Amino acid sequence: MSAGAQRWYRPRELAEALAIKASRGADVQPIAGGTDLMVAWRLSTAPMPALLDLGAIGELRGICEDPDRVVIGATTPCSTLAADARIQRGWPMLAQSAALTGSVAIQNRATLGGNVMNASPAADNPPVLLAYGARLHLASASGRRVVDYSGFHTGYRQTIARPDELVVAIELPRPAEATTVWYRKVGTRRAQAISKVALAACLQWQGSRVIRARFGFASLGPVPALAGALAHRVEGCDPGRLDAGALAQAIDEDFRPIDDVRSTGAYRRQVAINLVRGALGLA
Repeated sequence: MSAGAQRWYRPRELAEALAIKASRGADVQPIAGGTDLMVAWRLSTAPMPALLDLGAIGELRGICEDPDRVVIGATTPCSTLAADARIQRGWPMLAQSAALTGSVAIQNRATLGGNVMNASPAADNPPVLLAYGARLHLASASGRRVVDYSGFHTGYRQTIARPDELVVAIELPRPAEATTVWYRKVGTRRAQAISKVALAACLQWQGSRVIRARFGFASLGPVPALAGALAHRVEGCDPGRLDAGALAQAIDEDFRPIDDVRSTGAYRRQVAINLVRGALGLA
């Protein structure tokens, strides 16, 4: 069978996977857990693309921690992240979001890299990665690069990854001293729900003042995104003295919450305001 006609690849080495991507580009679809892709294909009338199964590549799985950061292989399952003591201790919001990614069965299959590359605006882990200041390790047959996750999503289901690239790892810096974190996902029910709004917040404190803030949101727009105006409004302030209207105005600068089948924009806006107040200890 010629390379052009082959429909399924299962390489055991990353170099082999990158060579396949280099030769076929967008004509071959990387797949790890398949928990989102398989559902999408069943609902689609288009033919299933050629598949690049990454499940047998050992170097894409695992967690490596050092004093400054943790590096997580792209095909590491959500269940591994939720149960790992290093993640629970150093990056607890990631353990939380991984434990809320679908059912237990889905968590055993779904991978962190897949959650990122699927580029859903409602995905559970991206707000956490944004709040922690994650960086993505991208690889192709021609080399590697590291990019800030905050600029990775360019539009609905779109990213800056080139057709010949794979996400091979996700890097999270260790939070600074005096940092608190807060994560909430709001959905129709407590389990197996797609978020209506989700917020992950990292707040660095100096006394009663927030000196650095990162707010990562999901489900407010076409991409998971940081709330830059909100962070600017909060930094340098004692949250207890912040005006509620100013917080709402900052959120309005960052987002125009969407209407869809799960919720209205007006509801999402109010929930976002409530979540921010919760993260700041005001509710």
